[in-house]
Amino acid sequence: MHYGQARSIITHWVHIQLFTISSQICETLTNVLFAVPALRAHFSFDQIPFSLSTQHQPLQQPMARILSLLHSQTLVTLTGVRRTVVCRMSLEARARELFATAVEAVQPDAVVRRGVERKDDSLVIDGRTFALRNNLHLVGFGKAVLGMAAEAERIAGDHLVKGVISVPHGIQETLRCHGKSQMLLKDNSRIKVMEGAKHNLPDGDAQHAAQCIKQLASELTEKDLLLVLISGGGSALLPAPIPPISLEEKHDVTRRLAGAGATIQELNTVRRALSLLKGGGLAHVAHPAQVVALILSDVIGDPLDLIASGPTVRTDVWPEEVISILQSYKLSDSLPASVKEVLGRGSPRWENIKEESAGKGGVLNTVIGSNSIALKSAGRRARELGFRPVVLSGDVCGDVKAVSRLYGLLARFASSREEPAPELAAEMLRLGPEVGVESWDLCRTMQVLDEGRKEGWGATCLLAGGEPTVELTGKGRGGRNQELALRVGLELRGMELPPKGPMFLSGGTDGQDGPTDAAGAITDGGLWEEARAQGLDVEGTLKDNDSFTFLSKVSGGHRLLSPGLTGTNVMDVHMLLLPSIPIRIPNDPEADDRSLRYM
Repeated sequence: MHYGQARSIITHWVHIQLFTISSQICETLTNVLFAVPALRAHFSFDQIPFSLSTQHQPLQQPMARILSLLHSQTLVTLTGVRRTVVCRMSLEARARELFATAVEAVQPDAVVRRGVERKDDSLVIDGRTFALRNNLHLVGFGKAVLGMAAEAERIAGDHLVKGVISVPHGIQETLRCHGKSQMLLKDNSRIKVMEGAKHNLPDGDAQHAAQCIKQLASELTEKDLLLVLISGGGSALLPAPIPPISLEEKHDVTRRLAGAGATIQELNTVRRALSLLKGGGLAHVAHPAQVVALILSDVIGDPLDLIASGPTVRTDVWPEEVISILQSYKLSDSLPASVKEVLGRGSPRWENIKEESAGKGGVLNTVIGSNSIALKSAGRRARELGFRPVVLSGDVCGDVKAVSRLYGLLARFASSREEPAPELAAEMLRLGPEVGVESWDLCRTMQVLDEGRKEGWGATCLLAGGEPTVELTGKGRGGRNQELALRVGLELRGMELPPKGPMFLSGGTDGQDGPTDAAGAITDGGLWEEARAQGLDVEGTLKDNDSFTFLSKVSGGHRLLSPGLTGTNVMDVHMLLLPSIPIRIPNDPEADDRSLRYM
């Protein structure tokens, strides 16, 4: 059989398959047309390309004529019926459920279970297999590391030789009080827990823990496997200044640099230059052992070198670069003598080891928990609760004033019964870069929202994450999530109230928003009227950064989001719940004078 014959046979077979599928579609649609009067009145059956009794006759009309009936707007307009998921939960109850789902997805034990698989006498991590021969050692530092360590020890079993973790002061007792016993180590654990860094500041206890971690890592051989657990807050829990720099001197330099307006990148460059363990220092000390770092990210974009200042991510820092940064902020002349001595050595902190270049040992860094994972999990649950999930971005940052304005504009864009004014989209595109949202993500989101508005899709759950900032102008109690929710509530002023109007939630995944017991809050367009009815001063509240006090009073505090300590932290979760849009149904005797119906 030559090529031409084969191609002819294949083409003929494809045509038969397409014809069969088309026949099935048309038969189903024809049955629907006969059964539904509203549809039968709009179509003449001589347009159907074949009858039910002559399915094998050639198609006499373009298939597109039938397939056009599948367009959602056509069917909704003609029948007034949309296929939706029925959920009897209120909009607020669903918002709280979605936040709980997002937090549950990034619990320390859950992320370790997903990221580490035990197969006989080996661990499979990120597609790589590591042999276990009673050679596993463990270190960790961060606010969520205790729960990560408990699960890692359960998985490793007797292959774990020993471990040391540095965790926040008082966290064990706090977890017990909050009923989080699953995040605590067993009494016979081989892992030593060391608490320190009160008020999230490096101190002597944290420095002692860092020394113990360094000692453990330095004793390993090429036959050993070092599992490094890292989460938010890890930088303060792993302070190890290069001698002769003292902890106080290092802290003073970075504090003054931050006060002068240095960027986070500049701060981390200086921290790494003055530290033994940051910027890949821990991995260097552990050589020639194999190092595997499991990371629970609390930084936008999950940059490995910034999370806890990257102790397992090699970053060459030259003293000349650090001196240039300090000079630009006019701090170089007032440096302590010890810092000048270290920076005057004129070379990187360490030279390449010949065995490192030969490939012995090695480092694997893998992010097992992040804001994006939390958003994806919330999106799946949103679909189960009857929403169409749309993820805007996981990189939201910038001032809460601009962030709240963007969410308010998105709510009005999605809820508009008419074509939104072009100025609305233009302002959103202007705000996007200011708050860390790429223009591409905004355009994609607006396109989806516009299609939903035009075609009468069901309720939408717009999800986002990140870590906005608040400009402190007062001395009240609150946090960025509560202030953001309050400001979005004001942006929604004048819109319909739930369940017909939008609702907004902002919550910190660690369960704590600023120096308060709340993680965030839930607001809608009725917030302003509720506050006015209770005689509360909204403008004064914002000026004094007193969002917690305000939200505790308005409506008896029911708008606050208070899940308690969660034991994890992947920044914040934002969600804008947008109910179904009312669409026009022509010739509907039951419709009101505007011919609108909520679907």
